[in-house]
Amino acid sequence: MAASEAERTAMRRALDLAGRGPVGVNPQVGAVLLARDGTTLAEGWHRGAGTAHAEVDALSHLPHGGAAGATAVVTLEPCNHTGRTGPCALALIDAGVTRVVYALDDPVAYSHGGADRLRAAGVDVEAGVEADAARALIGPWITAARLGRPHVTVKWAQSLDGRAAADDGTSQWITGPEARADVHRRRADAGAIVVGTGTVLADDPALTARGPDGAYATQPLPVVIGARETPQDAAIRRHPRHPLFFPSHDLETVLADLHQRGVQRVFVEGGPTLASAFIAAGLADEVVAYIAPVLLGGGRLALTDIAVPTIAAARRLAVTDMQRLGDDLLVVATPIDHPRAHATLAEGA
Repeated sequence: MAASEAERTAMRRALDLAGRGPVGVNPQVGAVLLARDGTTLAEGWHRGAGTAHAEVDALSHLPHGGAAGATAVVTLEPCNHTGRTGPCALALIDAGVTRVVYALDDPVAYSHGGADRLRAAGVDVEAGVEADAARALIGPWITAARLGRPHVTVKWAQSLDGRAAADDGTSQWITGPEARADVHRRRADAGAIVVGTGTVLADDPALTARGPDGAYATQPLPVVIGARETPQDAAIRRHPRHPLFFPSHDLETVLADLHQRGVQRVFVEGGPTLASAFIAAGLADEVVAYIAPVLLGGGRLALTDIAVPTIAAARRLAVTDMQRLGDDLLVVATPIDHPRAHATLAEGA
């Protein structure tokens, strides 16, 4: 049975609730329990590893038997796994829920299958409701769950003619304050911000996330890739979080290490060499480009070699967002495919 308007409204509410949860190893999930007449019985969301999942959190607000005959609206397929908490699918069955509406299938091998378990118990299940909105919320977590590495966003700022800097190397500032504020917001949302040693030596970035009222409460983990030494007085060494230094140029190894540390989102902000390496390796899940209405000419391109020898090999992207930020244009795009190559960064980083 297709989702009703009340169920779709409840799903949008569940997505709002999910956003209250922390970004981390576990997904952000929200749940709303509806009575037969479509009114809300209870709400819940997941508050982090080791705490009740969203469905169980919502059920905890009702007396025993209070969810009998109810519909559970959940942003992610109820899990079918016993870890630090029990299977949510079983909790819903035991509570007497007769219908479950969810947005996205659980991509994790050991925890998916909740929908099948619910159906086997006679529960009516509807999947895919408001899936695009749910994917926008937890897309990075899905990438990490499926690929075993963090979701990677590659960012750069460029002139209208595709330059990242003037010929003398100066680049501050190509874009205006609105674009730079957007960058800092995205930094705050990331688990780690990654640059190459070339950027550290040339620009001495602080790699903090700063808003109009000062530093954001959450700061990305600063990561430097490259064999060259970072000076002891570099601004990055004064970052509120201890920076990580990777002398290895193997990007897949770096991402695997960050994933082991619980990093789900990586924001690559390290200049043309590093950006090009991630793209050439097929490791860019999202591209964020800020385009300023200025012409620079010269040879300092925003991207260098990305392993495209001919137009037939062009890396095609789908634009997912486009905004005007002051005088600048923001374009967000995702690769249509993910060509994989050996993810090794050239020594110049």
